[in-house]
Amino acid sequence: WFDFPISPIFDSFPVFGSSLLQSQPSIFYSGYLNRRFPLRPLRRRRRALESMKVSTMDLVSSILKGNIDELIAAVSSPELNGEVLMVLTTAIAVVVGCLIFFVVKRSSGQKKETVATKLVVKVPEVEEEVDDGKKKVTVFFGTQTGTAEGFAKALAEEAKARYEKATFKVVDLDDYAAEDDEYKEKLKKETLAFFFLATYGDGEPTDNAARFYKWFTEEMERGQWLQKLQYGVFGLGNRQYEHFNKVAKVVDEILADQAGAKRIVPLGMGDDDKCIEDDFTAWKELVWPELDQLLRDEDDNAVTTPYTAAVLEYRVVVHDPTEVSVQDKNWANANGHAIYDAQHPCRSNVAVRRELHNPASDRSCIHLEFDIAGTGLKYETGDHVGVYCENLTETVEAAEKLIGLSPDTYFSLHTDTEEGLPVTGKGSLAAPFPPCTLRTALTRYADLLNSPKKSALLALAAHASEPCEVERLRYLASPAGKDEYAQWVVASHRSLLEVMAEFPSAKPPLGVFFASVAPRLQPRYYSISSSPRVAPTRIHVTCAVVYETTPIGRIHQGVCSTWMKSAVSLEESPNCCWAPIFVRQSNFKLPADTSVPIIMIGPGTGLAPFRGFLQERFALKEVGAELGTSIFFFGCRNRRMDFIYEDELNHFVETGVLSELVVAFSREGPTKEYVQHKMMERASDLWTLLSQGAYIYVCGDAKGMARDVHRTLHTIVQEQGSLSSSQAESMVKNLQMTGRYLRDVW
Repeated sequence: WFDFPISPIFDSFPVFGSSLLQSQPSIFYSGYLNRRFPLRPLRRRRRALESMKVSTMDLVSSILKGNIDELIAAVSSPELNGEVLMVLTTAIAVVVGCLIFFVVKRSSGQKKETVATKLVVKVPEVEEEVDDGKKKVTVFFGTQTGTAEGFAKALAEEAKARYEKATFKVVDLDDYAAEDDEYKEKLKKETLAFFFLATYGDGEPTDNAARFYKWFTEEMERGQWLQKLQYGVFGLGNRQYEHFNKVAKVVDEILADQAGAKRIVPLGMGDDDKCIEDDFTAWKELVWPELDQLLRDEDDNAVTTPYTAAVLEYRVVVHDPTEVSVQDKNWANANGHAIYDAQHPCRSNVAVRRELHNPASDRSCIHLEFDIAGTGLKYETGDHVGVYCENLTETVEAAEKLIGLSPDTYFSLHTDTEEGLPVTGKGSLAAPFPPCTLRTALTRYADLLNSPKKSALLALAAHASEPCEVERLRYLASPAGKDEYAQWVVASHRSLLEVMAEFPSAKPPLGVFFASVAPRLQPRYYSISSSPRVAPTRIHVTCAVVYETTPIGRIHQGVCSTWMKSAVSLEESPNCCWAPIFVRQSNFKLPADTSVPIIMIGPGTGLAPFRGFLQERFALKEVGAELGTSIFFFGCRNRRMDFIYEDELNHFVETGVLSELVVAFSREGPTKEYVQHKMMERASDLWTLLSQGAYIYVCGDAKGMARDVHRTLHTIVQEQGSLSSSQAESMVKNLQMTGRYLRDVW
């Protein structure tokens, strides 16, 4: 039956004709056979068969033997009753199903055979709690880009070297408890813990700490239930943002003041605007004296020797490209999971790309649409999309020259030795990326354009051959070189590649380069500028292209925005560009009651989520929803150059979806005019809307615009409400606490 001509069916029906087969299998197969094998030449054979009694077994036998002539004649036989016809069609369906299973199984088996035997992904075993009599320390982390996780692992690694009679366990907060109810039961058992907590956006927890933070701040029972716990908290934030280290501050306060835990070291306040590594190092030095008292016995006379962190390194296996599959293994899990996230993104084609600025503009802003039809990926209005992109070709080629290896070098990374033992510092190593060529690894996985951390400088020093370069690198990474590092590396925006070019004798092997020198290339997040009510199969992105000159004269091009600007869309070519994407949920949502007034403030690409809001309101209006008053404060430089989505915004006004559009043009008049100035002009109207229960939304730059808008809102509340400064601030905070003042800032 393998000779049965099934391939044309596959060609005609992408899903193997499954729906048709389920509904009318006999029509499907007899129709197919009539087209494939005309009946006219077989009439004589048919007449002979008509004189015979047709049995079920005869039909099945014809199918299995591949006697198509007999089968066709039998199908047309007047003796064929309904029962036999049912058996016939069922038998054919079973045969086809077996064939499909065989083909798929064989195909998947062939793919497995092309992978080298050493490239085995090991499933981590669940660690069991063993009471070995040692004191236990748990180190939690909430991270967005990996820095908090790195600090947590660094603390644990050094602590292991200092305190042999204690065990240290590093835990992702999201993995700590499967259900929220487990948090309390597990935390009750902890006696000594450290929390590394990053804050991002508008004072929000990181993705992996969001569930814990919500439970800890909103649902946890109050009371002195953590009196047995001694703890320390180190926060990671940026002082340029209004809610600097908010998450760490809140957790520290609740632990000490409400849950009864004992703080053993002051709250650490890491500031990424300067050198967060120095902040971590200074805080860490406060930790050791406290741990000495808690983890050392009276008879423990061990002498503390200076600790030198090991340079992390993967074990590298270089493969012969002719012996392994060189297929594109990037995002091999894409579209293979029921739930998409940063670890399991969804492959999405670029359906539409267009420039939003006028050709006369000296800047660029891109409208991009990702096609998510048939992927199962869903989003809601106001959510964010994470986009993984690739380094520019010229960036990758520069890195290849500095590393000094062939771009076609095909290799794999491992966290164990050839004997299966963990490599040094395995706990601090990120999960290896899939086996690939050096060019692919540099293109997709290495962050090459950000300034290197001090730990990266030490890794370069360990593999530099020129003594003067070794000395210089170590000095920049030392406490004594703090100011010079801040000026020469950070303030000058020197990239990793530029630093490596200054120290040409530093040639780290691949295992060191990807473990200790180049961080992983992180996804870029964008506010989704569409509504699923209007675009259920598309995710729209509004992206300002980053193109600027650094203090030392290098032209810096944003990795993702530059990719978007040059992306080939499906409108332009079937061979379009694509990217792995995923959706991150947001609390930046419209009021559940559509009649509630809303105030939106978003200059430039801060317009993005509000375009989604307006699409949502348009769709709701179409089905008869009552819309409340809405006013949108938008800002750009010049109406003839960068007034993005102007026609759409005017249409929303004309259709009543948007009550009023107020635009500030900062480069048209003799003085610069911004959205906060327009807000002051409409202070009375804004106060009236707020008094009516309006929600206020702000989207855009956190360091400048969002701060100015916040101050302006405070002033309007104080003046229009005849309140004192403290009363006005209290009212604004109440708007935030009740979810009526929401910000989507970066």
